[in-house]
Amino acid sequence: MRLLITGATGKVGQAFLPAFLSDPRFAVWEVVALCNNRSLAPQPRVSVVKGSVADPEVVVRALDGVTHVLHLAAVKETPDQAIDVALKGLYLLLDRFCRAASRRQFLLLSGDCVVGHIFHGYREPITEQAPRHAYRGVYALTKVLEETMLEQFGIQEGLDWTTLRAPWIMEKDDFRYALALGEDQFGGPSWESLLEEDELTKIKQEHAVPALRDGTGAYLKRNFIHVDDLVAAVLAALDNPAAFKQLFNVAMDRPVDYGDVASFLEATGEHIRHDIPTPFHSNWLDNSKARMVLGWQPEIDLGGLVERAWKYARAPDDPRVIWYPG
Repeated sequence: MRLLITGATGKVGQAFLPAFLSDPRFAVWEVVALCNNRSLAPQPRVSVVKGSVADPEVVVRALDGVTHVLHLAAVKETPDQAIDVALKGLYLLLDRFCRAASRRQFLLLSGDCVVGHIFHGYREPITEQAPRHAYRGVYALTKVLEETMLEQFGIQEGLDWTTLRAPWIMEKDDFRYALALGEDQFGGPSWESLLEEDELTKIKQEHAVPALRDGTGAYLKRNFIHVDDLVAAVLAALDNPAAFKQLFNVAMDRPVDYGDVASFLEATGEHIRHDIPTPFHSNWLDNSKARMVLGWQPEIDLGGLVERAWKYARAPDDPRVIWYPG
C-alpha cells in the first residue's frame, strides 16, 4: 500500500505522520508527502514530492502507485490561493486518482465551517444529515465545494471516499492562546471586535478569562477537538471499508462551555472570569456516527484540554507556529 499525504508539514500532518508510521496496521505501507512551501526531514518509508497540488505534472508524479490519499492541505481566508489549492488542486488529485488502477480510498479532512459552527443556530445536535450551511468567507465556501466535489466523484466514478468533518483543532498550548487577550491571541473572535477599548484594557490588567455568552445569554458552547483525537479518527477511517462513501463528524463528546472553562481557571486562584456577550450561537457537533461505525472515541475532554494547554512548556527549538489565522 502507498499513501499520499498533502499538507504533511501542517498541524495535523505533523501529528499524523509519526502516529501512522508507528501503527502496526500500516507497518508495510509507504508514504508519499506532497510538499510545497515546507519539507520533511528524511525518514524511512517516506518520500517527498515537491511542488504545488495545483500543478498537473506534480500531481501525476505524486500519485504514482498510490492506493490511498489523505488530503489535509487547505487554505484559510486567502482568496488568491483558494481556487488553486482548494478547488483546482482537489480536482486534479481526484481526476488523476480515479484513473489509477491502484486506487482504493480518498480521505478528506473538512471542517464544521461547512455547517456554520457558531454563526448559525441549530435546535438539535448537528449530525451528518444537516444541510451544508456555511458562514460568509472563502474558507467555508471552499470546504463546502470540496465535500461536494468528493461526493460527486464517488457517484460519477465509483470512488471510495471518506470525509472527516472536524471543528477547531487544538494542539500544545493552542487553547490557552485562544483565550489570550493580547496580540498573541490564536483564532477568533478577536476581542477588539466584541469589547470597547477601555473594557479590554481593564480585563487585560485583571488577567481575566473571557467567558463568552451566546445570543440567548447562556455561556457559549463551541466544538473543539484535540489533534491527537483527530489523528486517531483518521487512522480508524483509513483503509476501513465501513468508512467508504461516508461522512463523519469528529469532535469532542461535548462542546466546550466557556462558563465551564472560566470555572476551571478560577479554581486555580490565578484568574477571574469576565463575561462577554456575543451574537454567536451555541451548537453541538454530534460524533455518534464516528463512535459507532469507526469504533473511535475521543479521549481528551474539557479538563484535559485545559490541563494540556496550561501545562505545556515550549522548548527553545519549539517556537509557537500559527498554521492559519483561526
